[in-house]
Amino acid sequence: MIEFTPEEISLVADEKFFPAKARITKKVRGILDEVYAGLKADLTGITLLTPADFDLAKFQFVKGEHLESFPYQYLDFPKHFSGEDKFTFRSLFWWGHHVVFALVLEGEGLKRYKQNLINRYHEVAGRHLCFGLGPTLWEWRQGEGYTLPLTHERKPEVAAVLSNRPFFKLARFVRLDDPIVAEGRLPQIARETFRTLLPVITP
Repeated sequence: MIEFTPEEISLVADEKFFPAKARITKKVRGILDEVYAGLKADLTGITLLTPADFDLAKFQFVKGEHLESFPYQYLDFPKHFSGEDKFTFRSLFWWGHHVVFALVLEGEGLKRYKQNLINRYHEVAGRHLCFGLGPTLWEWRQGEGYTLPLTHERKPEVAAVLSNRPFFKLARFVRLDDPIVAEGRLPQIARETFRTLLPVITP
């Protein structure tokens, strides 16, 4: 026999929750649309170090319900997934967790990206960025064991972690209760984050 807890009954009987979820979902898509338009404008005239078959026209919007049991929406732009080659900037809104703006790199060009990160480390350090420590590129949690803050004094530590990794991810996390979210500044922060990452992916 399957029984429901009082909390579960209260939730499914709540006539306001699902319309509110639909409104929020629409707003998040609007934010991602703004991020896409802003990044597209920012990339005009910029030369990137990209895989040979990279196409700046490619992007994708994705919406789902089951990222570790929580709803999510994201934009990939720029977007490049080809075999083992990955060169993507993901803007991810993860219900119950945070918003993440992340540069995902693997495959062709990885050696150059690593060199750029270390050689230009102090250009990107101290700018709210973290280095992803997860065993895959698709770990989106933050904190001890998951991320390493890119502070100026951590250059040797980042270099040691980076040296043997077959991929890496740099990300900025924004808490859902951060005023940035309520004030509608997420598109601005996405663009700022991408500009901060340019030393890693430009000649």
